[in-house]
Amino acid sequence: MSNQDIITLNIGGQKCTTFVSTLRKHPDTRLARMLDGGDPEFRVINGQVFVDRDGSLFKYILDYMRTHHISLPPDFVDYEGLIREAEFYEVRDLAEILSKDGGRQRMEILEVRFSVQETHSFFRIFCSHCSTVEMLASRISVFAEQPTLTWNYAYQPQKPMVLVPLQRPSHHDLVFHCGTSFSASEEFAARYVTIKPDERKLINGTNILGLLVDLLLKEGFRLISTRTVSTEEKIECFTLERRTTPQILTVRDGYPAEQISHQSKHGKLLRKK
Repeated sequence: MSNQDIITLNIGGQKCTTFVSTLRKHPDTRLARMLDGGDPEFRVINGQVFVDRDGSLFKYILDYMRTHHISLPPDFVDYEGLIREAEFYEVRDLAEILSKDGGRQRMEILEVRFSVQETHSFFRIFCSHCSTVEMLASRISVFAEQPTLTWNYAYQPQKPMVLVPLQRPSHHDLVFHCGTSFSASEEFAARYVTIKPDERKLINGTNILGLLVDLLLKEGFRLISTRTVSTEEKIECFTLERRTTPQILTVRDGYPAEQISHQSKHGKLLRKK
């Protein structure tokens, strides 16, 4: 392999080295055409091709030309700048993807409404992403004691439990409650909640709320506000948010061929079906 197979690009003072063949894989781009000379924006200086552009953004463009993937870090915000650079180098399919918001992060909003009424606690969870609601539904279980002939709880052995389905008013919310009450037949009844991976059956609403918020924080959410919705009904609202992880987009022949999600918590790549 000769030195002519490799090219060093000096982009605004930041140097990148790649194969000439990497640039020629995209013949419609300005980078490929500049190899044949004649573009005044690109100048050969000390054996390097210099162009007065943003070197910090060029690495994403070069990575795309190498792999047909665009992968952006979780804290990336300069989409307009990256689009502008992609348009300058005439990497049009990348500019189009970014313009369509394909690689941008979005904010996921989750709201927990919690109320206490006498010995009962009620929960309503709403989330902008239904997949998060599905995840919570798979982890939260509600168990009810089966009624017995007597309601004297203090002297009863442990009562059998039955699993109670969670209420799903829509794909975006989840409703359940816990606590103790008397049934219509004057029998004592109780509802317990477990939130995996914790296997404890909890009956106290405040404890369940703490466990739920702790789970959400571990899942990458952050608490942004708490407010009282109704003082009479004792309804508290907890609002959390998290940035959705960026997509790594694969493009073939100018069209997205597959999408891969980046799971930042464990650093794994998960292919979407």
